[in-house]
Amino acid sequence: MVDSTSLLLPMKQTEKSININANPPEIKSFGSTSEEQSLNHIMRTNGMNDNDDDDQDNSRNQHSESLLDTTSSFFPDVHSEIVKRRMRTLTTLAAIGGFLFGYDTGVISGAMPPIARALDLTNVQQEVVVSSTVLAAFATSLFGGSMNKKYGRKHTILTASVVFTIGALLMAAAWDYESLVLGRIIVGGGIGLASLTTPIYIAEVAAPAMRGTLVTINGLLICFGQFSAGMVDGILAEVDPDNGWRIMLGLAAVPSFIMYIGFRHMPESPRWLVMEGRNDEARRVLLSIRESDVEAHDEYQEIVEVCSFMEGPSRNISTESNIAQNDNVDSLNVSFQGSEGEIEEPMDEFEMNPTLSSPRATLAANGEREGSSSLYNQSLPDDDGANQQSLVRSSSVISSLSFVGHAKEMLSHPPTRRALRLGCGIMVLQQLSGINTVMYYAASIYEMSGFDEKTAIWLSGFTALAQVTGVVISIYLIERKGRRPLVLSSLIFVTLSLVGLGMCFYFGRITSGEITNPGFDENNSCSSVHALVWSGITTYCYDCTSIVGCGFCDGICTSGDENGPFDYTCSNDSEWQYARCEDDKFGSLSVVFMIAYLLAFGVAMGPLPWTINSEIYPLEHRSLAVSFSTATNWIGNFVVSATFLTISSASVLTRYGAFWLYGSVALLGLGWLFIALPETKGKSLEEIESLFRKPGDIIQNTNLTKEQKEAMARFTVTAGGH
Repeated sequence: MVDSTSLLLPMKQTEKSININANPPEIKSFGSTSEEQSLNHIMRTNGMNDNDDDDQDNSRNQHSESLLDTTSSFFPDVHSEIVKRRMRTLTTLAAIGGFLFGYDTGVISGAMPPIARALDLTNVQQEVVVSSTVLAAFATSLFGGSMNKKYGRKHTILTASVVFTIGALLMAAAWDYESLVLGRIIVGGGIGLASLTTPIYIAEVAAPAMRGTLVTINGLLICFGQFSAGMVDGILAEVDPDNGWRIMLGLAAVPSFIMYIGFRHMPESPRWLVMEGRNDEARRVLLSIRESDVEAHDEYQEIVEVCSFMEGPSRNISTESNIAQNDNVDSLNVSFQGSEGEIEEPMDEFEMNPTLSSPRATLAANGEREGSSSLYNQSLPDDDGANQQSLVRSSSVISSLSFVGHAKEMLSHPPTRRALRLGCGIMVLQQLSGINTVMYYAASIYEMSGFDEKTAIWLSGFTALAQVTGVVISIYLIERKGRRPLVLSSLIFVTLSLVGLGMCFYFGRITSGEITNPGFDENNSCSSVHALVWSGITTYCYDCTSIVGCGFCDGICTSGDENGPFDYTCSNDSEWQYARCEDDKFGSLSVVFMIAYLLAFGVAMGPLPWTINSEIYPLEHRSLAVSFSTATNWIGNFVVSATFLTISSASVLTRYGAFWLYGSVALLGLGWLFIALPETKGKSLEEIESLFRKPGDIIQNTNLTKEQKEAMARFTVTAGGH
C-alpha cells in the first residue's frame, strides 16, 4: 500500500554573497565526531566561540541542529565531509522509512496462515486483520498534515516511529483476535504518519540534486522490504511453525526503533522553521546541511520567497524579502544573528494535509499571489475561431475558500476535472487489478494452488523479488520509453498474467479428482454450497476442499478436519485431503504467472500512477488534486484487501473467478487508457496542462513565468506505494 503527498520547495537557485557577523556556537549535530571536536577546539583557541555557558545552555536545542557558517568559511574540507556524512545518514533513514512500509505490507502475507491457524480465524476475520491497517493509515493521514504543520516534520516522524513500535510489540504479544486487530490499527496509524511525512522531510532537507534519488530509494526500498519480510516469514515458519508469526510481526519494531534513534539526531525542516517564524534556526540548519554559505543562503532566500508567495502581502518577512528583492548583492551585509521575520497570519489547518489540502497549500503549488488580477481570465477559441467572453475571478477569493469551496473551484475547471478523472481512474485501476491482493495474500494464494504452508510462505517471499526487479527496470526505462508505452505494455502483461492465474485454478479444479455420484444430499452438508456463478454442486476434489469443514477421499466429499473425516473411514488406497487437493498438476504453473504478474506490475502499474499524478495537474490545484487521487488509492487498497477471501470463496466468485475479475478490470483499464492517457515524457509543465484543454475551456492565469513554473514543478515531490 501506499501512502503519497505533494509538496512545494524553492523555485530557483541564485548567486548572492553574504557577510557573516555571527559567533558560532559549539557544534553538536548528529553526535560528536572527531572532526567536529577538533573544529570546536580550534574555534575556542582562536577566540571564535566566546559565548558564556548560560547562553550555550539556553540555545542548546538550536545549536544541536546546525553547523554555523564559519564551518564552511574557515574549514571547508571538514564542513564538506560533515555535510556528506549527514546526507548519507539521510539516505539511510529514507531507506529505513521505505523498508518499514514495505516490511509491514509483506510480512502479513506469510504470517496470515499460521495466525489463522493459531487464533482460529474465519475468512472475514482474516480480511479485517489485513485491511484494518490500511483503513487506519488512511484515517491517520486525514489529520497527519495538521500534525506536520503544528509540531513539525521531525517530531511527527518520531511520533510515527513510537506508534509503529508500540503496535508491532502489541501484535507480537497478541492473545486473541481483538488484540491482534488493535495492534494492526496502531501500526496503521504509524504507517499513515510516516508514509505522509518522510517524503516531505526528505524533499525539504535533502540537497536539490539528491531529492529525486532519495524519493526513488524510498520507493525501491518499499519493494525490498516486502521481499525481506517474505524471507523472514520463510525462516521463522521453518524454525517455529506455531509461534513464529509473533516474531514476524514483532520484528517490525526493529526498523521503526532505528528510525526513531536516527531522526532524533536530524535537524528540523528549514522550510517548516521559516513558516513558523523561526528564521535563525532555519538559517543554521541550512548552513549545516549545505556545502557552501552561498548555497545555504540562496536556498534560504528561496524558501522565504515561496512562503511569502503562499501568504501574500499579509505575510511580513521584511528583512528576508528585502534581501531577496535587492539586486545590489554586493551591498548586502546580512547577519545570521539578525532579526527574525515573523509570520503574523498562521497557516491554516489544511496546509500539509494530503486529503484536506487548503487553498494556501494550492497557492504554494502555483505561486499565486493574493490580489493578482484574475484566476481565470482567458478562454480558448471555439472551433469556429470565435473567442468566448472572458471569465474573471479574483484569486483572493481562492485564498479564502474552505476545503469544500476549493474542491468546487477545482472541479469547476474543465481541464483539471479531466486530469483528475485520469489521475483517480488510474489509481483505482492500480488497486482493482489486484496488486495488494497478491501482496497481502500471496501465501494464501499459493496454499490455494496446492502448496503446503511452509512452501507457500517461502514462495510468497521469493516471488516478491519480481516486483523489485520490475521497479528497477522502470527506473531505467521511464525517461527512455515514456509513460504511455510502459503503462499500456504493463497492463497487457498484467491482464495475461491474471487470466493465466485464473486458468491455473480452473484447470486445477477439473483435474483434481472427481466426486462419485455428485448431487445434492440434504444429509451431507458438503455435497453442495450456495454459489453465485456456478451450480454449487460438489463435483471435484477442488470444490470439496474449498468448502470450510469438508475433505475428500475415496471419491466422497464429507465433513471433517485436518485429522480426518468425522463420519467416514478412508480406505488404505485413498489419502484424506483437507483444505487442498494434493495432486494439483497446475500449482507450479501458478508460480510462473505470479512472477510474471509482479514483474509486469512493477515495470509500470506500480510506480507510474504516482508519477503521472505528479505531472498532470495544473499547479493551481496540484496539492488538492493529488490529495484526491491519493485518497482514492487508499480506498481502493482497502476494498481489495477487505474482500479478496470473500469473493474468492466457493460461494461467491471462486478462486479462478476472482482473478478473472481482476483481469477483466485490467483489460477494461487498458482500453480506457489507450484512449485517455497522453504521453508526458519530455513535455514542459505548460505543454502537459494543454493536453487536457479543449476549445472553449477557460484557462488559468497565475502570473508565473514558464521558467518559474518549471522550476517549481521540479521541486514538487510525490511519493507513493501501491
